[in-house]
Amino acid sequence: MLLPTLVTCLAGCAVLLSPVSEGCGPGRGYGKRRSPRKLAPLAYKQFSPNVAEKTLGASGRYEGKITRNSERFKELTPNYNPDIIFKDEENTGADRMMTQRCKDKLNSLAISVMNLWPGVRLRVTEGWDEDGHHSEESLHYEGRAVDITTSDRDRNKYAMLARLAVEAGFDWVYYESKAHIHCSVKSDHSVAAKSGGCFPGNALVTLEGGHRKLMRDLHPGERVLVSSGTDGSGNLVYSEVLAFLDRDPLTQKLFYVLRVEGGISLSLTAAHLLFVSSGNCTEGAEPGHGTLRTVYASEARVGQCVLVAEREGGQKGRFSRIIRVSAGVNHGAFAPLTKHGTVVVNGVVASCYAVVDQQSLGHWAFLPLRLMHRLTGSTGCHGNGLHWYSRLLHWLGTLLLDSGRFHPLGMTPPIRGN
Repeated sequence: MLLPTLVTCLAGCAVLLSPVSEGCGPGRGYGKRRSPRKLAPLAYKQFSPNVAEKTLGASGRYEGKITRNSERFKELTPNYNPDIIFKDEENTGADRMMTQRCKDKLNSLAISVMNLWPGVRLRVTEGWDEDGHHSEESLHYEGRAVDITTSDRDRNKYAMLARLAVEAGFDWVYYESKAHIHCSVKSDHSVAAKSGGCFPGNALVTLEGGHRKLMRDLHPGERVLVSSGTDGSGNLVYSEVLAFLDRDPLTQKLFYVLRVEGGISLSLTAAHLLFVSSGNCTEGAEPGHGTLRTVYASEARVGQCVLVAEREGGQKGRFSRIIRVSAGVNHGAFAPLTKHGTVVVNGVVASCYAVVDQQSLGHWAFLPLRLMHRLTGSTGCHGNGLHWYSRLLHWLGTLLLDSGRFHPLGMTPPIRGN
């Protein structure tokens, strides 16, 4: 019942939004300035989002204390922003040390503070703790938390300061005390993994005619090798690339690396869907009916079989066993969408979809975009970044589907309320 509802909603929205997306410019009527949104201060003892700090929906789990002598100390970076006052009681510079994500959010907040209260600066009273002054498993020990005030120490400003921290992008903000606001962020590791479903820029696809091409050089309109069956078990054919659901050539992300017999390896993000054997498999055998299922890349295990495409179109992929699963950072993030919803990357048959837990659900959800392309020859203007339809799909999916249908590392953080 949910699938038809979701598809109907998406089709309607795609039709309504397609005129807006035909051109990259704002177009007539779309350039009007919106009135500024009124910000609501946080109440005393309120936290946003309204979940515990060290949960997935906020700043995530504690990963262990960082000391100056630990290997992870290199994860911290000093913040010398002159628009921020650091109390630095210990006179060691510890309060300036923080993760890159924390630094980015703090610098953004500093600008908001000066814009709202001219002459006032952001003040950090507690940052990275190397002396054990906080509770067990405090995120201060990892450089992921700061306690802040304004430079004038006007406590009447603190409720709005908390709201500004939320708007600056801190993953958890707590009006903890009359004397300060507590803010924290996700670890840089978890943010690197939170990338929807993508392949790195150096991944290879096979073009019609047998030539192989780097993913970062691929363009919509080119035809690539895919499986004709949405479950991955169909014959290998060539299918047009309709769009990139996500495209970021400059980013660095964490990828799962699956190595299979024969020296083939495939890198893809945690939330990307992959076809694997549903039971016992024989190396080199063709998949039979019902022998495949989709799993997230993060759930792939040694001993399972994936489908490799060692032949040109007309044949089926053949089973090859996973012999190693590892993780590593790579450059670029690309998510091509083909007409068939599958794509052969580095010789392995993979899905075009991610985040949702079923290939069929992903294929249904992108039906309106495929129809739009069939009718107009376009999926709307799109450069780098997340495709507008993917954003729309995420918004509708969170409204209509249970959160258990999504991979937690594939979801972008929800828009925060009060």
